[in-house]
Amino acid sequence: MFTKNYFVGLALLFCTILIVGCPPSNNTGQATSSDLVKQRLQRQIDGDYKNPDLHYQMGKMHQATGLWSQSEHEFTVALSFDPVHRPSQAAMVKILLDSGQAAKAKLSADFYMNQASTSEIGSLELGIAFQNEVLDDYALTCYMKALSIAPTSAKANKQLGFFYLRKGDNEKAKGYLIRSFQSDPYQSDVAGELGRLGVAIQPSQTPKPKAIVAPDAGTQKK
Repeated sequence: MFTKNYFVGLALLFCTILIVGCPPSNNTGQATSSDLVKQRLQRQIDGDYKNPDLHYQMGKMHQATGLWSQSEHEFTVALSFDPVHRPSQAAMVKILLDSGQAAKAKLSADFYMNQASTSEIGSLELGIAFQNEVLDDYALTCYMKALSIAPTSAKANKQLGFFYLRKGDNEKAKGYLIRSFQSDPYQSDVAGELGRLGVAIQPSQTPKPKAIVAPDAGTQKK
């Protein structure tokens, strides 16, 4: 009887060690792909803690599983190392909204948009980040700000054109894409969309100018 109880106890102890020592697993007893990705990402963070992209990626992992506070923490860390990390800014606003902090989300969005408002590129990048988080109202505000800074910008008009295409507003999309193409006729993606919208595209008669490269000082003739 003693021997039987002894082996039963060993078996229970072994099972306990396995349960406590192993990472979270699915019903098959194997660690999920999400768990493995998090573990690998955490090792990268441990080796390069000041990398905002890594903290952003970890924040997105937490966001996907509804871990709002952990996600907010990672985005906060990312922004502490890069205050204009646009993807983290947009993701932070999304997390605050999803976790029921609407007032804080609006204050944060206003702050980030004001921060980017002096630059066409900054506003466009933040707008794209907002759009990736399905925060279209904020994205549109950023795109319109970029356009107000540079009304003839091929990039700003293009972004607005594609924004309205996704919304199904072909008329608005057509207007912005035409203006983008007029500013830069060497955009094959814009030309393709205009063609699908029924706009006749006049091919450019001149090749796209090549960048002038200064001669290497060592090769100049004396």
